[in-house]
Amino acid sequence: MAERRDGSDEAGPPARHPGEAPAPARGVALRELAALFLRLGLTAFGGPAAHVAMMEEEVVRRRRWMTREAFLDHYGAANLIPGPTSTELVIHIGRSRGGWPGLVVAGACFILPAALLTGAIAWAYLRFGALPQVGGLLHGIKPVIIAVVIQALVGLGRTALKSKLLVAVAAAGTAASLLGANALALLLGAGLLVTAARRIEGPAPPPSAAVLAPLFAAGGVGGVGGAAVSFGLWPLFLFFLKIGAVLFGSGYVLLAFLRADLVDRWHWLTEAQLLDAVAVGQVTPGPVFTTATFIGYVLGGAPGAAVATLGIFLPAFVLVALSGPLIPRLRRSRLAGAFLDGVNAASLALMAAVTWHLGKAAIVDLPSALLAAVSAVALLRFRVHSAWLVLAGGVAGLALR
Repeated sequence: MAERRDGSDEAGPPARHPGEAPAPARGVALRELAALFLRLGLTAFGGPAAHVAMMEEEVVRRRRWMTREAFLDHYGAANLIPGPTSTELVIHIGRSRGGWPGLVVAGACFILPAALLTGAIAWAYLRFGALPQVGGLLHGIKPVIIAVVIQALVGLGRTALKSKLLVAVAAAGTAASLLGANALALLLGAGLLVTAARRIEGPAPPPSAAVLAPLFAAGGVGGVGGAAVSFGLWPLFLFFLKIGAVLFGSGYVLLAFLRADLVDRWHWLTEAQLLDAVAVGQVTPGPVFTTATFIGYVLGGAPGAAVATLGIFLPAFVLVALSGPLIPRLRRSRLAGAFLDGVNAASLALMAAVTWHLGKAAIVDLPSALLAAVSAVALLRFRVHSAWLVLAGGVAGLALR
């Protein structure tokens, strides 16, 4: 089958967002994606908001693979489906740049370093009975991450908040998120509000139900249930597959799901082991969902780690593959584009609220405040690469502690 320069084939080229740059030959694109996301998988500390900020720096400002508007559309779509949002954004970018092979390469390269590191920590945990000491390292990295996220919020906000209505939606969404509102309800509510406002402005054909239905359907999936079962690799895989397919929200929501089944119902883990697993997912770079890797290793060794990791991340690849082709169609439709504008504004609101909470936990003394301020100046004024700042912050944190 003949291959085109953008990595698609003649039988079915993937729809492209108007803000995406033409892709190079497929082999070049896959090498670019692998190099970038392997590095981010090793250096992207700080959780989803920080991951999004680092991706915006690399994909939009440094490499110019897409415009900020296209990046925001992919980010908004990732927020509307279950699973790890930052990982799904990686997979969207991979599909945009390298077609279907790029979807797999980008996601796998982002997940693999964190999964291997988490597995190594789990091995040490079982061998020595405790987690490695990482407090000093994180004490220096967290303030740098706050500066990285603020830089991304400034740049993305200039693109996304292009009307007074969108500014108001973002402000209200930030306040609602800080007060504990449901994230999915905020995203859908913002999208519908902006769509209604755009409809009032003038007549336009309604968006096709076939375009919007999969995104709404993804948000309506129920929670995890099931009767008590004996431990085995297949039940472990199915458990994490269900979580990956239905979970919206932060690592704290993940903690609630894991506790309900693994501790209370099935008694596969103790409370202390679960908290240690969540802590490892938070302190390692890459996706927070590698908590599953740690749990799988504790329960079933290397095979358990492999099936748990595959189970929790597999739905993300499937959901992005299904929803990704809809994004260009959403943007071309006037009302569907308005819905996506509202979702993007709400996504930035959620990101801002998370940054506020992270900032209170990260900037706790004069040294951490100085690290955040110096990092912000280095990023905004001198355009220093965020990976170097994260490394420097880790070294400073170890020295201070």
